[in-house]
Amino acid sequence: MQINPQARVNILIVEDHALLIEGIKNLLGNFPQYHVVGEVEDGLDVYRACQTHHPDLVLLDLGLPGMDGIDIIRQLRKRWPDLLIVVITANAAEHKASDALQAGAQGYVLKKSSQQILLAALQTVLLGKEFIDPALNESQVRKQTDHGENTVLTSRERQVLKLIAEGCRNRDVAEHLSISLKTVETHRLNLMRKLDAHNSTELVGWAQRIGLIE
Repeated sequence: MQINPQARVNILIVEDHALLIEGIKNLLGNFPQYHVVGEVEDGLDVYRACQTHHPDLVLLDLGLPGMDGIDIIRQLRKRWPDLLIVVITANAAEHKASDALQAGAQGYVLKKSSQQILLAALQTVLLGKEFIDPALNESQVRKQTDHGENTVLTSRERQVLKLIAEGCRNRDVAEHLSISLKTVETHRLNLMRKLDAHNSTELVGWAQRIGLIE
C-alpha cells in the first residue's frame, strides 16, 4: 500500500519502554503529517488497539510481553492487509529482519540507529517500498531462511510458550489468552511432546532458541 507522504498518517506505537515511546512521540511531533493515535505496551493488546484507533501505520517492537512480535505482524496483516508495519527493535540479527519482512512488515529499524533512519523508514514505506536498516546486511536479510523450530508450532502454541517462558502459571496463561485451564494444559503437553521438553526449564530454553524471549 502507498500513502501520500504529505497526507495525515495515523500511527500506533507498540513499545513497552516509556522513554522510547516519549522519544518517538517528540520526534514525530515535529512533523504535522504524523499523528500518534495510541500507545500499546503488551503484545496481546495490539489487535484491539488497531480496532479502536484505525492506524495507517504501526511502529512495532518485537520484544513485547504477552505475544511474539512476528506473530503480531501475521495477525495484523491477516486482518488488515493494507496496514503498514515498521518494526523498531534492538534485535540486529539478519534472520529476524527476514522473518519480520516475510511475515508482512514493510520496514525494519534498529533502536540504536539515528532519528534520521527512523524518519527515512517512515517515508520509504509510505511510498510503498520496503526499508531495511542500513546497519544490517541487506543481502542476508533478503535470503529466504527456513527455521524449522519456528514452523513446528502453531501460533497459539507459540503464544502459550512465550507466556510460560515469561513465568506465567497455567492459570495465568488461561487468563491472558481467555481460554480454559484445560486448553492451556493441553497446549503445554503438546509443546513438551513436539519439542521433546521434559520440564519448564527446557520449555524456556526453547522459547529463547526460537526467539520468543531474549
